This record gives sequence, structure tokens and C-alpha cells, in this order.
Amino acid sequence: MNQKKISREELFEKAPVWTAIFSLTIPMIISSLVAMIYNLSDTYFVGVLNDSVQNAAITLTAPAMTLFYGITNLFGIGASSLMSRSMGQKDMETVKRASATGLYLGLIGAMLLSAITILFNTPTLRVLGTDDITYHATRDYLFWTVCLGSVPGIMSIMFSYLLRAEGRSLQASIGQMSGCILNIILDPFFILPFGLNLGAAGAGLATFIANCVACTYFLILILKEGDKTYVCLDPHYITLKRKVLSNIFIVGIPGVFQNILNVLSMTILNNIVAEYGADVVASVGIANKINQLPIQIVFGFTQGVMPLIGYNFAAKNFRRMKESIRKTYMVTLSALFCILILFNVAGQPIIRIFMDNDEIVRTGAWFLSGFGISLPFMCVDFMVVGISQAFGMGKPALMFSFLRKLFLEIPFILLLNTLAGVMGIAYAQCATEIIMAMAAFIVQWHILKNAASPEEKAKN
Repeated sequence: MNQKKISREELFEKAPVWTAIFSLTIPMIISSLVAMIYNLSDTYFVGVLNDSVQNAAITLTAPAMTLFYGITNLFGIGASSLMSRSMGQKDMETVKRASATGLYLGLIGAMLLSAITILFNTPTLRVLGTDDITYHATRDYLFWTVCLGSVPGIMSIMFSYLLRAEGRSLQASIGQMSGCILNIILDPFFILPFGLNLGAAGAGLATFIANCVACTYFLILILKEGDKTYVCLDPHYITLKRKVLSNIFIVGIPGVFQNILNVLSMTILNNIVAEYGADVVASVGIANKINQLPIQIVFGFTQGVMPLIGYNFAAKNFRRMKESIRKTYMVTLSALFCILILFNVAGQPIIRIFMDNDEIVRTGAWFLSGFGISLPFMCVDFMVVGISQAFGMGKPALMFSFLRKLFLEIPFILLLNTLAGVMGIAYAQCATEIIMAMAAFIVQWHILKNAASPEEKAKN
């Protein structure tokens, strides 16, 4: 079935489950992978300079960039979850109010992030782990991506979340891909000596321009669609009513804590690996960038299917809801086991694509091995968080955020660094995800048991 020929109601309610899943998730996964390619293009073209300081600048900025996703998780995931559930209940007034309220709160959050990084630039850079060698390159990259780039970057993500909530996954993905493809085209001209020769700053400038283009696309699309879309630009639909705000924040706040803790974890990791030198920082950064590819696959499926799960949960179509969950697990786990094998068999050749340095290749491949083993376990955790968000439940996601970072990942980083140095750190995520998967499995069983229909509960 072609998504263009299926109405939103038919897609959520009647289309075959595989059709609905792939219609919602494949465009998101493709756009996420294109976004991943453009992130890797930054790393690749900066790596062509064979300057570990420039590459380290992109790695050190990652915690600040993670704050983007704290804001989009708070207002984007929170509002989109409420939109999908309200559509399932046929409450279109709440759909529009959730959209407008989440959108404008996201805009305010983006402007605040930009203002804070401008006003407290030097303290921010020091907290991120820069030293006298990496300070200037990191400052230049941060200027374009966060100081000036927060608003277009965050708003383009916000628009894509809200469009997907109403089943417009294809249009949302086109907007994201347009910016990513432009970024890939601009990167070599802005980064390399034959162009502007700006290094890491050129990568940041390309990202800023690409996000502005993506944001413009979304604005034109929404204005052109008019009443055909529930994504609302009209500020009159902003509401402070508890029904809307509480639902946005209940689902969104765990996402904020997750990203704050991600920033804390990444900052601790960067400061620890910085003690081993710029080569190790660069190798960890490259491995992390590559590992984002399978993570984006997991994220694309778990977040892409969220509107389908939330809609059918609100409509009390529990059989379709559970079938959607089961089939999403089938496809994601199959893909991740293949990537696990690839990372462990071909880790060194993959790292060498981005930087031809024996020390960086050896260390980066070690990290890829640890990341690969963690992937199937991570899938369970991501899926349970997505299910709880779709149901409008914030507690499981909040619990998982604190469990993963404060009680598992950060202690494992510190412990394994003490026991085995940088090679031990490579397996901190793996140890974390194994424990997280066991906890997630138990929580999922309880959530789905409570969400069952009266007939299913009677059988149990």
C-alpha cells in the first residue's frame, strides 16, 4: 500500500499492521540514516585534514548538542504522544492545542539554549572538557551549531515529530533529509583546503545553513496544507490548561532528564578519555558516530511506531496495538544482530575509513566491538520507553533514565577505567544495556498486562 493513498484513520485503524509499521517507520529510519551520514560526513571530511584536534572539537561538543534532544524530547515527544492519543479518541481540539503548545514551548526552549551558550561561552567550553589545544576549534564549532543554530535545529526536529504524530511520516522525513543532504554537499567546500578551509567551524556552518533550509521547508509545507494538517502554527491554540500541559510534561520530562544525564555521562567520558590524549578522544568520537547508525535504526522503529501504538491504545484496540509491538521487535532485533556481527568482524576497516591512524583505528575498533554487543539489549530498553511514551506514562522512562546513567553507565565507566583503562571503558555501555534489558522486560510485562482488554485479563 502506498502511504499517500491511505488516510490517516485507515493507516492507524485498518491497514495491515506490517503496512502501518513500515509506512510510519521506514521514512523516519531513512531520514535518520541520512542524518547519520551527514554526521559521519562531518567526521569524515574533518578527518581528511588528519588533525586530531579538529576531530576532537566535534566530539567535545556532543554533550551540548545532546541538549537539543532534551528540548525536543520534552516538547516534541510529549506533544506528539498526546496528539496521537487524542486522535485515537477523536478529540481533534486537543490535537491542535497539543501541537501549538508544544511547538511554541519548543521555540522558547531553543532561544534560551542559544542565549545561555552565548552568555556563558567560556565556562561552557571548559565544562565540555576543552583544554588550551582544543579550545578554539571547539568554540568555533559550538558557535554555529548551538549559539546560532539552536532555533533552526530544534524547530526542524519539532516539526518532524508533530507531523509524524498525525501519520505524515513521509513528509516529515523529506524535510529532515533535505537539510541533511544539503549539509553533506556543503561540508567539503566549507571544511577542506580547496574551499573555505574552516575545519570544524566549516562543519558547524554547513549544519547551521542546512537546518535553516529544513525549517523553511516545514513552514512552507504546514502553511500550504492549511486545515489538512493538525500541526498548528496559530498561537491562539496555545493553552495552559492542565489537560494539555500535564500530558506533555508527563511524557516529555523523562526525556529531559534522559538528555541531561546523557550530557553528564558524555562529559565525564570525554574528560576521562581526554587524559589519554587527542588520538583517543578522536577514536572514541569516530566509534560513537558510527554506532549512531544502528541506534538510529532502533530509534526510528521505536519512535516511528509510537503514534500507531498510542492511537490504538487510546482507541482500545489492544490486539492491533500488541501486534504492532511484536512485529516491531521482530524486525529491529534481526537487523541489530547483523550489525553486531559486522562491528566485531570488520571494526578496524570501518574506523580506518574515517582516519588512517593505527592507534585511532585500534582503539576505535575496540569501542565498536563493545557497542555492537550492547545493541540487541538496547533495543528492548528503547522499545519499552517508546511504549510508555505512547501510553502517556512518564514513570518507566524516568526510572530507566536514572537507572541507566546514574546507577549503571557512569559507575561502569569509572570502574572499568580503573580496572582496565580505556579498553575497559569500551564495554561500559555493554554492561549497562544487559542489565537495562532485564529491567525493561519486567516493566514491559507489567505495562502490557495492565493495558490488556477485559477478555485478555480474564484469561490471565
